[in-house]
Amino acid sequence: MDSKHILVVDDDAGLRELLQEYLTAQGFQVAAVADGTQLDAHLSQHQVDLLILDLMLPGEDGLSLARRLRTRSSLPIIMLSARGEDVDRIVGLEVGADDYLAKPFNPRELLARIRALLRRNEQGQFKNDEGKPDIRRFGPYSMDVEARVLHKNDLTVQLTTGEFNLLRIFVEHPNRVLGRDTIMDMLKGYERSPFDRSIDVRVTRLRRKIEDDPNAPQYIRTVWGEGYLFSPNGTS
Repeated sequence: MDSKHILVVDDDAGLRELLQEYLTAQGFQVAAVADGTQLDAHLSQHQVDLLILDLMLPGEDGLSLARRLRTRSSLPIIMLSARGEDVDRIVGLEVGADDYLAKPFNPRELLARIRALLRRNEQGQFKNDEGKPDIRRFGPYSMDVEARVLHKNDLTVQLTTGEFNLLRIFVEHPNRVLGRDTIMDMLKGYERSPFDRSIDVRVTRLRRKIEDDPNAPQYIRTVWGEGYLFSPNGTS
């Protein structure tokens, strides 16, 4: 994990320098740029393992950049914002960020988020006891846990790191009601609060990817007052 390449995108030169020095000292390869144009240029020339993306940027803002990146990549994204309001966090998660951190923050907290996200991104890389790839199937879908890929028939379904990890939790606990706190504990590493709606946002995003009608879900059903239930047979 120490050789992972992290890209910081923030227009605050002081913060870029601080994060670059701090994360480099933790063993990461770190680059830092100021805006979306420099981000695109860096991604065109380098393999990046995790993106730290500021919400407020000159030109194309962080939300727009995250939304655009999600159309072609599942690159893990931690979004930063000086606002720190729930609505910003929820919108950030809706457009595809995997985690969210409000400024000002302790660099150690950011480091913990980075390590947790990278760890979750690698946790699916295992085989079953017989040495065969771990393939989970439901409806027309096949989920390759090792390769971290979801297929619908012969087509690949593009999932973010957070979406894949959430789906894996559901697939591994079929026909069982999972409360929001339980799901949050299984995901690990996310900031929590008594009014945390991030699980609901993630479920909504995932439903858009796998449900024929996200407003009438067949696979990830809401059990009002309790949580969510994954039905692999797609029963409503």
